[in-house]
This record gives sequence, C-alpha cells and structure tokens, in this order.
Amino acid sequence: MLAILYDVHGNRPALEAVLGHAREQGAERFVLGGDYSAFGAWPVACVTILRGLAETTWIRGNWERWQAEPGAVPDDAVLQSANAWVRSHLGDGLVAELAALPPALVLGDTLFCHASPASDIEPFGREPDPEGDDQLLAGVAQQRVVFGHTHVQFQRSSASGIELVNPGSVGLPWDGDVRAAYATLDEDADTIALHRVEYDVDAASAALAKIGEPWTERTRMRLERARFDAG
Repeated sequence: MLAILYDVHGNRPALEAVLGHAREQGAERFVLGGDYSAFGAWPVACVTILRGLAETTWIRGNWERWQAEPGAVPDDAVLQSANAWVRSHLGDGLVAELAALPPALVLGDTLFCHASPASDIEPFGREPDPEGDDQLLAGVAQQRVVFGHTHVQFQRSSASGIELVNPGSVGLPWDGDVRAAYATLDEDADTIALHRVEYDVDAASAALAKIGEPWTERTRMRLERARFDAG
C-alpha cells in the first residue's frame, strides 16, 4: 500500500495523525507531494518526521521553490512574511535541499505533480473543465495524474478519460472539512482511496498564535474554518 501525502504545511499534529492512520491501512511506502513546511508552527519537525519514514519519494511544491527564490513570492504581505519566517527556521542548507527536489515523478501509469504536470501553481479544479483539463494534460501519457496545491480533496476523470486525483491537504484543508486529508494507492488493485483523519486542530491553531507573526492570524482562521476565504 502506498500513502500519498500532499501539502503538510508544517502542521505536525495533522501529519502524525495521518501517518498513524496510513499505517493502519497497511501503508509501507509514501509519496510526498510538496509544500512541507510553510504556514505551520513546525516546519523543521515535519521535514524530520517525513525523512524518518522507511520508503519515501519526494517532489517539490511551489513553496519549496519560493523558499529558495524569495523574489518569486507574489507581492502579498502574508505570503512574504510567511516565507521569510519559514526560511529562517529551515536554514540555507535545508532550503536548498528541498528546492532541488524534482517537480514530478512517474510510478507505473501514475504521474505525480504538485499542481499540474507543467506547473506548480496552475491547478486542476474540482469541477470538470474539458478545455482547461486538456490544456493542463497536454503531453501526458499516463492514465492517472495525482496533484495537490488547492487543498481541496476530490477524484474525477477528464473528458479524455485520465483519472484526476487531489488527495487534499494534510495540514491545511480548504474544502470546509477541518480533518486532515490524504490518499492511498492499492498498487495490486490499481485503485486510489481518499481519507480524512481527525486531529487536534486547536493545538495547531494555538501554536500559530504563540508565534505572533503577521501571517499567523490569517492562517489560523483558514485552519479553523478549513476555507481559503476565511482570512
């Protein structure tokens, strides 16, 4: 069994709850889909926990790229202050190591990427969009694409029949459900299952409040309400 974890965002209680649940499902291997540290109170701890897993394959998210290229961060005070804070905690060596991760990987007939095959920013939506999907899937030979970035868990097919799977966010869901989200791939049956796991949201929010940086209040609102537009 393969567990698929995206968008941990430095939320240690959510990560630990997901890993416990994944092991109960029989997961022995892990694909890690990017955005490991930013916006959470435990940036280094989350990377350390993920490094301790026995069999992992990592890809880079937009935040790993932004941590190494601060000039690429959009002109937004919350994003820029969050990036500065997480960079100061990760340190130059870990920032560079995470930025050097590959942007995508292929396992069997499944392509894993952060937002879409050619971009770590431009995402697939929950609702079908035949024209937009075709543009994002241009050149893709695999029959399944797994991606994250939007923090919204869903599973659907494109008009061309490619399976599209967003496991959701481990550490910062934005689909109205505060529970941590991830997916598993049964490689024998070649089927993906989506999961939600309860964790201590209050503890994650309180840890952010103690940091007291400009970005933490908005992040707390988004965490507690599980919506991007909450703050």
